[in-house]
Amino acid sequence: MQRPDLTVLAIPAFVGAMGAEFWWQRKHPAAPGEDRAGDYELNDTIASPAMGVGSLIAPFVTGPIIHRLYPGRTRAGNVPVGLGVAAGVATTVGDVLRRRADHGGRLPEAGTLPSDQTPATTVRSRVDALGLMTSGSAVAAVGSSAVAAASIWAVQTSATKLAERSPLSMRSGTAAYLIAIAGWDFIYYWNHRLSHESRWLWAVHVVHHSSERYNLSTALRQPVADGVTMAVPYGLLALLGIPPRYIEDARAINLIYQFWIHTEAVKSIGWLEKLLNTPSHHRAHHGSQRQYLDINHGSILILWDKLFGTFEPEVERVRYGLTRNIETYNLGTIATHEWRAIASDIASSPTWSDRFGFLLRGPGWAYERRDELAPPTHEPVSAPVAG
Repeated sequence: MQRPDLTVLAIPAFVGAMGAEFWWQRKHPAAPGEDRAGDYELNDTIASPAMGVGSLIAPFVTGPIIHRLYPGRTRAGNVPVGLGVAAGVATTVGDVLRRRADHGGRLPEAGTLPSDQTPATTVRSRVDALGLMTSGSAVAAVGSSAVAAASIWAVQTSATKLAERSPLSMRSGTAAYLIAIAGWDFIYYWNHRLSHESRWLWAVHVVHHSSERYNLSTALRQPVADGVTMAVPYGLLALLGIPPRYIEDARAINLIYQFWIHTEAVKSIGWLEKLLNTPSHHRAHHGSQRQYLDINHGSILILWDKLFGTFEPEVERVRYGLTRNIETYNLGTIATHEWRAIASDIASSPTWSDRFGFLLRGPGWAYERRDELAPPTHEPVSAPVAG
């Protein structure tokens, strides 16, 4: 008989806690005219649990698909590889032709024609056509490569697979259970940190940061594309001889703990703030101000952040959300807006280093690089006004 998922069993407690927080807010209303970010807002409150439900359903869809797309295992598994190779070749050829037309053919100076008497508009139209061709093929190449890589990674690093390779026998008992919880928490720290430092992982994780509210419902705003990525495998715990059922319980305990820290109702828990991740530490993590970016990645323990230099206390009042908010409660947009932005950036990139950079490098780098590649607007610059 399959053991129940602890996170599913905890759903009634989640709902009850949200009701208690809402009741507390009614008893302690915001000051007149104040829009308190911790208060519940109907559309936001609907969107967050809806994404949570999606995160429970998504693995039953993405899991089998990812395993089916494992290269060489089935015909479907050969599609991403074949498509990636073909699209990569097409993109490279298009890049060469575009550069020849743009640079080798040298667009004429204003008022002149190139030596072959081809009008400048004709040269530019050829460059634009080649750019349009490489845009689609570049997205196909990078996307297919990512899907193939995610499939291989998921299959080869599963707990079952790594358990088979473990030289250790399965351990049971309290010590093994505690090792599973601490080990999951340690791996979670690195995966959470990487989710802020690699745009591929950020595209998955950004769902959780997309709300400009911060209350217990925010904890339920979970991503739906966890299976389509590459992260430090929690299956490594199986190499230590930890039974898969302990690993699954460690995942659930880790996730359940994170629920209560999404609140403004708890200001501090005293000396335990030094050891544990708390509402105060996690509020700072959800901040969009510069001093709060990419900090406090721990789940249960804040010690990992202090050990690896990513801890910052909550000082200034936190402004929640993204540095560039999406301003919508549409579930499709919440789940896919960063993926669509990545595809757009890859499509407009002139080199392979930029294309894979927009997928793999940090979000901050991506936004800066996007601005660098954007064509000049040629807007007139107003003279500064003395003040």
